[in-house]
Amino acid sequence: MAVGITQTMAAATTNVPFCLKATFKETPSLNNFDKLVQALKDALGPSSGLTSDDVDVEHLTRLMQDYQSDEVEWSRFAFGDASRGYTRNLVDEGNGKSNLLVLVWSPGKGSPIHDHGNAHCLMKILQGNLTETRYAFPDSTSSSSSSSSPSSEPKRMKVIAEKVYRENEVAYMADELGVHRVWNQDPDNFAVSLHLYTPPNVAKGGCHIFNPETGKKSHVPKCGYYSAYGKRLDE
Repeated sequence: MAVGITQTMAAATTNVPFCLKATFKETPSLNNFDKLVQALKDALGPSSGLTSDDVDVEHLTRLMQDYQSDEVEWSRFAFGDASRGYTRNLVDEGNGKSNLLVLVWSPGKGSPIHDHGNAHCLMKILQGNLTETRYAFPDSTSSSSSSSSPSSEPKRMKVIAEKVYRENEVAYMADELGVHRVWNQDPDNFAVSLHLYTPPNVAKGGCHIFNPETGKKSHVPKCGYYSAYGKRLDE
């Protein structure tokens, strides 16, 4: 069962979405989070990803920056699980050409170092703070999981940047910028972020994770979802 990420959200453990629990009124008009989801989908339009000529990366960034986080609006997607480093919760599939996810980060935990499967990522902090550490891609010799040459000594991965992102800030990441890990330094509270991936390569083909001490990579064939469209998925 999902772990409520705050005391107020812990009440949303029934089948009733948290944001509707108190009222049971008719379906309301789109809130600002819903409008952001639609605006991102409209902006991507017929394109295949952020590298397409008809997509303005700065425009997508501005859309995410302009949204002011409101927990009531996105909490129905925020399923957390303290036994995991983080959970991936699907919000929208963007006409099949992107994935929009809410990630819930457990206290004091985070992701391994990973690439993005030749996709691009925009990340907006919805709650709390997240620390991003970026690394240079290890050279192909040291990163190969099958390399056994005695001359190829393991090399510790090189940190090229580290930054703490706070609520409502937006970050952009792509493989040409390196690889990274993201983690929640807060030992007591969950953090929540919104991620736009395009194209949705990781969901379909997985990604690589890296050993920080040796640079060796391993392929993770499937990066699935903990929930989809506000409903918990079976294991």
